[in-house]
Amino acid sequence: MSRPVVAIVGRPNVGKSTLFNAIAGEKISIVKDTPGVTRDRIYADVTWLDYNFTLIDTGGIEPDSKDIILSQMRAQAEVAIATADVIMFMTDVRQGLVDSDSKVADMLRRSGKPVVLVVNKVDNFEKMMPDVYEFYNLGIGEPYPVSSVGKLGLGDMLDEVVKHFDREDEGDLEDERPRVAIIGKPNVGKSSIINKLSGENRVIVSDIAGTTRDAIDTVVKYGGREYVFIDTAGLRRKNKIKEELERYSIIRAVTAVERADVVLVVIDATEGVTEQDAKIAGIAHERGKGIIIVVNKWDAIEKNDKTVYEHTKRIKDILSFIPYAEIMFVSAETGQRLVKLYDMIDLVVENQNMRVQTGVLNEILSEAVALQQPPSDKGRRLKIFYMTQVSVKPPTFVVFVNNKELMHFSYTRYIENKIREAFGFRGTSLKFLIRERSEKEK
Repeated sequence: MSRPVVAIVGRPNVGKSTLFNAIAGEKISIVKDTPGVTRDRIYADVTWLDYNFTLIDTGGIEPDSKDIILSQMRAQAEVAIATADVIMFMTDVRQGLVDSDSKVADMLRRSGKPVVLVVNKVDNFEKMMPDVYEFYNLGIGEPYPVSSVGKLGLGDMLDEVVKHFDREDEGDLEDERPRVAIIGKPNVGKSSIINKLSGENRVIVSDIAGTTRDAIDTVVKYGGREYVFIDTAGLRRKNKIKEELERYSIIRAVTAVERADVVLVVIDATEGVTEQDAKIAGIAHERGKGIIIVVNKWDAIEKNDKTVYEHTKRIKDILSFIPYAEIMFVSAETGQRLVKLYDMIDLVVENQNMRVQTGVLNEILSEAVALQQPPSDKGRRLKIFYMTQVSVKPPTFVVFVNNKELMHFSYTRYIENKIREAFGFRGTSLKFLIRERSEKEK
């Protein structure tokens, strides 16, 4: 079941990023080198009470011209409307109601999406409440006063946000069709691949980067099975501000990946794998999705007997954090190998849902420990008691040990490799949770 997505929208300098950091807490500070963990903190996984959701900060550059500010806000609102389950519309009590707030509020109201109106910089609730009431004039419901800096009022605001989540998500539970997100930089051929697979021009394709306006779901039937393809791209934007386009494409990627089982990371063969491809693939990896690297425009490459090997090596070097990902070379233009994508998607879905019996797992574990002794530190040696699989999508294993500190990342990777040798698990990440137990508990 995918996490709900909550987007923060608002003018420059109303405190969007401060609120984002206050809600997400320190855990989003950069602690690992996975390329998906972006330096500018666009998104974070958040828990409030027993709800888990993805929080997105739509804010980007902050231009000086008022006209540009309004167009930027409209663009943010469009992203939020297209991708979010709940929108937090942020205003500033000190600046009061301004014209652009009203215009964006009209857009949000017409969207039909749930909107929580947040009035920031309310440092003194008693004195400033009369100023907060002015925001009722926006006509999008009750204003929630908060102070992002002082972390005041966040609880009431978040209570209101989570009220709009669909707890049951019955559709998700019953829908067993593979959900496939197609992500990648603008103009690598994501929409063309869907058009070719579905046999009809359902998605508008043009040569302008970022012409797919919204994430569009396309249901395709092949071999008696239905597949749901989730297409993503940047907004249709006239001013090609590089960071903005990148920011929006990452926001789209996060929300599409959240809803998918398998992610096709599309790379342009003529351009090769880039740093932004690594960022986008990192998002899918962090979220434990099945990953297939689809190298498109393969027909445009001059080939010899080493071409596939050289391209594969380059991809594996740059995307070294996802060694398990499958790689396919296709052409949306000619249709070359596209049909084989279905077999690969089926294989990855099967691996994402594979369960291994505890007895068999522990046989592999015993063999691995016998072949390579667990690490030790200051006279203490790691003891691994047993492991068991606790969930799928991605396959998740709990390993019980005497001391978590001794379970080095490299040894966990060694055990993962042994499990992969035995069962494959092609195309899917594996997750390991390390738990401490005493000898007696064992």
